[in-house]
Amino acid sequence: MKKILSLSLICSIFLFIGQVNFASFNQDQDQEPEMVEATESEPMQQVEQSVVEEPQAVGFTQELKNRFIEGGPGFMGIVLACLILGLAIAIERIIYLNFATTNTDKLVSDVESALKSGGVKAAKELCLNTPGPVASIFFQGLDRAGEGVESAEKAVVAYGGVQMGQLEKNVSWISLFIALAPMLGFMGTVIGMIQAFDKIQAAGDMQPSLVAGGIKVALLTTVFGLIVAIILQIFYNYIVSKIDGIVNDMEDASITLIDILVSYKK
Repeated sequence: MKKILSLSLICSIFLFIGQVNFASFNQDQDQEPEMVEATESEPMQQVEQSVVEEPQAVGFTQELKNRFIEGGPGFMGIVLACLILGLAIAIERIIYLNFATTNTDKLVSDVESALKSGGVKAAKELCLNTPGPVASIFFQGLDRAGEGVESAEKAVVAYGGVQMGQLEKNVSWISLFIALAPMLGFMGTVIGMIQAFDKIQAAGDMQPSLVAGGIKVALLTTVFGLIVAIILQIFYNYIVSKIDGIVNDMEDASITLIDILVSYKK
């Protein structure tokens, strides 16, 4: 009986030890994936942090805005005012010149037909209802047609000068802003360099970090002044070429009108 009890006790002890070892083995297996997942998740978190901390690409407009703010409100504000005023005048001139452009060949043929069918009165009515400087010049020439061809020619020449002045109105302001913007930029650069040398003199030492900010601000004023001048120069050249085209049409149409009046008088 004692042997049976002792054997049963030994078996129970071995079973207990085996259960304890199995349980600990299961716990180790349960913990190992967690550790693996933890070790695997750490590089992922580092990658995510590196991705988040990576600087984002700045667009051209935002970069331009940041550089403009860095340049300072003093000279940058004046340069910006030159750009705004110059663009406002340029857009107004472009709209005016587009409305002033007419089909001169069609107008000349219509005036000639009106003279043949209804006389000077019908031709004047046609010119009065047609927009543009060429029609206005025709009206003035036809209005003096009763006094002779020479009077009509003088009226056409005189009123042609008036219309040319209307076409070139405020264009000189654009050329002023084109010259003024880079000059202001250069002035800002010179003043920034003077301030940088003042800092060097006050510190008694030539340190790049001491003057780098001032020199950068000084150069930014020059860059923006040149940008404004380039933009306005493009608009100015377009406006001048548009005016030259209209003036050439006016001169050709005026000569044709005088020829039509001479033939009509005969």
